[in-house]
Amino acid sequence: MTGFIVELVGMLIVILAASELFTNALEHLGKRLKISEGVTGSVFAAVGTALPETMIPLLAIFAGTTNVRVNEEIGVGAILGAPLMLSTLSTCLMALAVIKQRGIAGHVTPERSGFVRDLNFFLFAFALAAAAMYIPQEARYIRVALSLTLVLTYFVYIMLTWHASARLVENGHGTKAELKMFLARMGLPINLFTILTQLGAGLALLVLGAKGFISAVEGVTHLLGVSALLLSLLIIPIATEFPEKVNSIRWARRGKDTLAFGNITGAMVFQGTLLPAFGIMLTPWQPRIEVLSGVALTLIAAAWLRLNSRSRGLTVWALLINGALYVSFLVITLRR
Repeated sequence: MTGFIVELVGMLIVILAASELFTNALEHLGKRLKISEGVTGSVFAAVGTALPETMIPLLAIFAGTTNVRVNEEIGVGAILGAPLMLSTLSTCLMALAVIKQRGIAGHVTPERSGFVRDLNFFLFAFALAAAAMYIPQEARYIRVALSLTLVLTYFVYIMLTWHASARLVENGHGTKAELKMFLARMGLPINLFTILTQLGAGLALLVLGAKGFISAVEGVTHLLGVSALLLSLLIIPIATEFPEKVNSIRWARRGKDTLAFGNITGAMVFQGTLLPAFGIMLTPWQPRIEVLSGVALTLIAAAWLRLNSRSRGLTVWALLINGALYVSFLVITLRR
């Protein structure tokens, strides 16, 4: 047992370090390309910090252990658990991080057009992915069509987000990289080559950490007698969402609310489109109670954020409600 815990902690450290390398380079890439905070947060940073939870289900499905059922449960749990954590726990922690500065009636003010676009795309895609659970596996053509629709949805989202970038930069929402790039701290120049080198190093470490994490999760499930699905719904997302939580908290405390929220909502769109597309095609993707409760609360949390989006931003107390939704999920799941 101790060995598996050590492996889990060790792989988590690798994942966190890799994500820091990756997102640090992404900020400098965004600044170099002169793109908006919306693109950097919702696309670049979101994809970068989403890589740990992205790699885990993909590696579990394609290159996991010899236990196919465990691989599938880890895959489904990690795919659906990540948006749940982002929409509930991550937003709540971000609110708690700024509540002393802004007060419970204060506001978090991401750039509204991008924030609304992220949530609209996520709600559409995740509801579609949830509906796919009721499509029999024998109806393969319908499942293929739904998967392709989700993939297309993400590419349309990317195009619209990128198209809005120039206007946002003109309005003062250009990306700024305040922290020096890690390779530059070693005396190397900041140019496209060193930025891409740091990005590549971060990606390689993410793959290594995710692969080791899968192995440790399977070991823990055997020892505790807990289903891989339950463990991957609860443990994996909490662990792998640390990059989003840390980055969003840091950005929010520095007043960079567009980057803070874009990192969360952009990752939600990424994980609510491309990953379910794989899950629908390559796993049973069935409406089990643990899955349905998580999906329902995720949609409620995202709809709550969308409902509370105002020109002045979102109130801190409204974000705390999302934390209560996560507690509800724990109560529902752990009572079974």
